[in-house]
Amino acid sequence: MKLKLKIAVLLASILLFTIIIQASGYKIYTNNDPDKDKILIFTLRNILTRSHFVSKEIDDDFSEYVFNKFIDDLSPNKKFFTEKDIKSFSKYKYKIDNQILKDDISFYKEVFKKFTKNIEKTKSYYKKLLSKPFNYKKDETIKIDYKEIHFVRNDKKLKNHWRKIVKLRTLIRIRDNQAKQKAKALKDKKYKVKGFEELEKEAREEVQKDIEDMFIRLEELNHEDWFSVFLNCIVSAFDPHTAYLAPRAKEFFDQDMSGKLEGIGARLNKRGAYINVVELVYGGPAWKQKELEAGDIILEVAQGDKKPVDIIGMRLGDAVRLIKGKKGTEVRLTVKKKIDGSIKIISIIRDVVELEETFVKSSVVEKDGKKFGLINLPKFYIKFDEKNYRDSYKDMKAEVERLKKESVEGLIIDLRGNGGGSLKTAIDISGLFIDEGPVVQIKYRDQNPIVKKDTDSRTQWKGALVILVDEFSASASEIFAAAMQDYKRAVIIGGKQTHGKGTVQSILPINKFIRYDKDLGVIKITIQKFYRINGGSTQKEGVYSDIEIPSRYTYMKFGERDMERALPWDKIKQTNYTVKNSYKNFYEVVSNSKKRISETPNFNLLKEYAKWLKKQQDDTEYSLKYNLFVKESELKEKQSEKFKSVFEYNSNLKFSSPNYELPLIKKDSVFRSKRTNWHKDLSKDAYIEEAVNVLSELELKSEEKLVKSY
Repeated sequence: MKLKLKIAVLLASILLFTIIIQASGYKIYTNNDPDKDKILIFTLRNILTRSHFVSKEIDDDFSEYVFNKFIDDLSPNKKFFTEKDIKSFSKYKYKIDNQILKDDISFYKEVFKKFTKNIEKTKSYYKKLLSKPFNYKKDETIKIDYKEIHFVRNDKKLKNHWRKIVKLRTLIRIRDNQAKQKAKALKDKKYKVKGFEELEKEAREEVQKDIEDMFIRLEELNHEDWFSVFLNCIVSAFDPHTAYLAPRAKEFFDQDMSGKLEGIGARLNKRGAYINVVELVYGGPAWKQKELEAGDIILEVAQGDKKPVDIIGMRLGDAVRLIKGKKGTEVRLTVKKKIDGSIKIISIIRDVVELEETFVKSSVVEKDGKKFGLINLPKFYIKFDEKNYRDSYKDMKAEVERLKKESVEGLIIDLRGNGGGSLKTAIDISGLFIDEGPVVQIKYRDQNPIVKKDTDSRTQWKGALVILVDEFSASASEIFAAAMQDYKRAVIIGGKQTHGKGTVQSILPINKFIRYDKDLGVIKITIQKFYRINGGSTQKEGVYSDIEIPSRYTYMKFGERDMERALPWDKIKQTNYTVKNSYKNFYEVVSNSKKRISETPNFNLLKEYAKWLKKQQDDTEYSLKYNLFVKESELKEKQSEKFKSVFEYNSNLKFSSPNYELPLIKKDSVFRSKRTNWHKDLSKDAYIEEAVNVLSELELKSEEKLVKSY
């Protein structure tokens, strides 16, 4: 079945579902109806049971999951509820499924009511606890893995739990401040060293400020935010990637997918009551205007010549919405300047802001007289509703052409940290490296697989290809890497296996399912599963590297396989495709690399470091006795010194920008600085060096031998 027909079927099911709702006699709500929460429960329940990839019963197991997850999400560190509270909630443990089927939210109301009450109660704890020094001679410990501990028995125990939490945070601050002071004293012999009492007092004040900020952020969340937490406990019972996005959350999702926004191009945060400028986005309106600077505090926001709005004390999200706006409109910011404290009104014309770190970029490196190209692809980005807007396929195609003009003999594509994005661009990018043929299989619930193909017979790059992956490479990254591996078109280098996200999500606006005159948000729902062209799912297993390189995550629980409620791995029939035996010496090169990695001191040390990190991760108990805490901290610091050289590695490879970037580098100091820093990081990257080594050894066949695979 063609994709267009599949979309038509999905739209038809939406229409049918809407008719079912209306025909069932369910009330069609208006803006004035107070039961919006029940509407969301009803609609989401029906969407999930009808459209999710997995047919799942809403039963006692489902109820128990929602019960535990909602309580854990509200109090992940067990500092807002007691055992007594949990006991009072337990009557709902196996009844939430029945409530959801009746659009009943009694469980949510009772738990949230108690949660808000407990927030007010626990707010009184920390100020009193931090008002005087702790007893640092008391021999006591705290566990920081809250999955291993139970909720405390009563309010008295809860207060003591808070005491231990803030005491630990204070001890950590004291140690941090001691280390900073030591570093300053080494640089400046005249630096006046503070005593323990002064450092301890400063540490308590810093911890108090941090906790105050935490409570401010909690208080800024409104009913929509908290009810979204509950809804996400319900939908995540189907799988970890199904999510409810409230209208405001959808804005951030769209921005992340497209790599752009419309506004002034400034990153903001909130400190206390004030909105601070953290960073200006390179090339954005504020950066071009040159008056707004990092560290400035925004006091008021005006739309053009309209009356300004005071944003002191305003929640960050609301302030951002005032500052953002359509391209070509004016915003006037009343700002307190960091440099001299003066108050200034800054006028900025909003524009499209492209988040540069989202986009493709490339570099050139030489080894043994040969030139190679490196392309960094951080995300498979696309803007679905704008045909002329840049996407990762068009950018990748352009970058490959530019590197061909540099006469590079091989390409490295860096997918490390690439969490995926658009499936369409992953298929199109795969087509740049093969003639034509299947790239991935996708499957809906209870239906036959659909084979998605590259239909363009042209191959943009026929040369040697290496793909770098890691444990964060997921979804569309895994589709691309798997296709190149199945075709034997590229050598895959990285961690043991990629993330293992082999599912496809669709964004469904909830208002399409029910008439309601306010935006109800969207559901990101798992509707399909990915399968390689060889038939294996990428779910949980991910893509196993041809050449495994140790990483700091080697022994950690990581990836889809460690996620609660993750869908299982399975296999379907492989599709017909033609393997390209592109290389004369594929297995020899892989063998050489594995031998080189096993004999490289830096990689062996990295493997040892990964084991040490796992041990630290498993060691979740800390002493709260100062002398013992210091002793434990010093031991860890001493042990970590052994691994310092892992991060001081230098390959001595030289990286440079392709020719098309040189004019921009010459005239733009900020862009020049960004590229200089990136190239410096590349030269210190042992994974990149090994990828270059592999690329330099690969030999293409003069006449490719094609082998049929069935």
